[in-house]
Amino acid sequence: PTIMMSTTAVGRIPTMLRSNRGNFVMAVIIIVLGVYLFAPIVWIFVQTFNISAHPLIGEAQWGLANWGKAFSEPAVWAAIRNSMTIWGLTLIFSFPISVAIAWALGRTKIPMSNALEVMFWVSYMMPTISTTLAWITLLHPHRGILNTVVEFLPFVDKGPFNIFSVSGIVWAGLMGNGIALKVMLLTPAFRNMDAALEEAGRVGGGSNLRVMMRITLPAMASPMVLVIALQMLRIFQSFETEWLLGVPFGFFVYSTLIFHLIRLEAVPQYGVATALASVTMVIVALIIPLQRWIVHRRIYATVTAGFRPGLLDLGRWRWVVFGSIAFVLFALTVLPFCTLILGSFMFRSGYFGIRDPFTLAHWNSILFENDLFITALQPRLILASVSAVMSPLLFATLAYILVRTTWKGRTALDIIIWTSSAIPGILAGLGLLMIFLGTPGLNVLYGTIWALLMVVIIQGNTTGVNISKGAIVQIGKDMEDAARVSGAGWFRTWWRIWLPLIMPTLVMLGVLNFVTAAGATSSIILLADRGTMTLSIMALELAGGGMGDYEKASIISIILMFLTVGIAIVARRYGLGLGVRQH
Repeated sequence: PTIMMSTTAVGRIPTMLRSNRGNFVMAVIIIVLGVYLFAPIVWIFVQTFNISAHPLIGEAQWGLANWGKAFSEPAVWAAIRNSMTIWGLTLIFSFPISVAIAWALGRTKIPMSNALEVMFWVSYMMPTISTTLAWITLLHPHRGILNTVVEFLPFVDKGPFNIFSVSGIVWAGLMGNGIALKVMLLTPAFRNMDAALEEAGRVGGGSNLRVMMRITLPAMASPMVLVIALQMLRIFQSFETEWLLGVPFGFFVYSTLIFHLIRLEAVPQYGVATALASVTMVIVALIIPLQRWIVHRRIYATVTAGFRPGLLDLGRWRWVVFGSIAFVLFALTVLPFCTLILGSFMFRSGYFGIRDPFTLAHWNSILFENDLFITALQPRLILASVSAVMSPLLFATLAYILVRTTWKGRTALDIIIWTSSAIPGILAGLGLLMIFLGTPGLNVLYGTIWALLMVVIIQGNTTGVNISKGAIVQIGKDMEDAARVSGAGWFRTWWRIWLPLIMPTLVMLGVLNFVTAAGATSSIILLADRGTMTLSIMALELAGGGMGDYEKASIISIILMFLTVGIAIVARRYGLGLGVRQH
């Protein structure tokens, strides 16, 4: 018996070693990822007690004055209130529209439904800066194209539209990602609903409208609440639209006020900026548990063992629904693109009555006379390309650890990943800026491409990891076991088995990260300098800051749209041919 026990104990040694090695790797991942994601936030919190006029230079002075400013400075509370107002109004208008469109695409028979759904992806890929500039060109109070057209009417003296207003900011948000993203998230959920539920309602005498209101929408409560929960994390995320449309009439939100205090004041107001950040961190800390509570509530299952797909036949109304969705897509994609093209060839956009209103001078100035364009193009391509390759591999590896291992600390890692999505990009950028400038030896990173890469590679990790988890759980563990039995180690199994199987998902994540990195502004604007300026920042400088050179900014936006949408569509089409093929 003694010998048998000793043999059993010896046999457990490799298992124990593997377990200890896995726990060590998990500990390293949690420490590195946690420090990387939360060190900037901790640094900002510490700096809220540094009351020195120049907190990054010289000796620190500690006190509570910055916290006093957080609760007494009207601009701080106004910025927070404005952020919540814009987010709330955008949600109120976008959610019903998005639900109606997702229901039509996922539950009814309408012409070209797949093509319409793809167009919402195209809308999502269009950079926010591009769509915002297009609506400025259309709705500028003095020279907007729509105002100019309306003023030709005999009974109109002045165009009624003004994009530089709260309603204009909300409208631009709706035309940006406000509708497109929700449709993308909700349409698959509606499509996966069991048609038997709706058929039972119609057999009971309910009309199509009543069935939708009493059965379909309540059954979709879980995904709809999930979308709202995810949108809660975006309260303090937006920047470009609010900067271009709000600053001209003195309307600041959280992100634009921080940028103004750090970059545009004669003396950077780090104290007020950290005070603003400290207050919003408290709000974010309250949002995170609320969001997790909503996400982990009871799920209303709509796909069961007896699942039977089916679509509602709208009859002649299908063309009305098709036309309505096509009109929305026209406003989301075609109209902004055509507006940017038209405005870029005008001497001054909106001025049709002047002599020779059209010119090629702006294109010539940007492409052939402006060295800053080439300087801005190179960092953008580097950031987007590296993010498109590295981010999916990182996210898939983290997802594999969460799904396929039994290492201790997986819950902590999952919480870190979810919590990081609530950190606004401008807040993370401010924290990294203060770390780089305030830490000896790290100041060499400020203004370099490496600092920007540190931001763009990890952004979107919550969405990327959870999408990867969904792909991995669909693959049986027996394939991995067969590779291990054949003598393959972890790395070879990962490279030869897992990556080919989840390659379509990785390509999709690569496309999404390429689009996100190509249009990133708020997360990198505090870390970039003239040598690492990107196209989106260049467009912001041309259109904002009192310059108002919308024609040249439109050209930058057009090029940015071709880079993001064009490359993303090609990559997505190529990615569909990878992975497992059916013969």
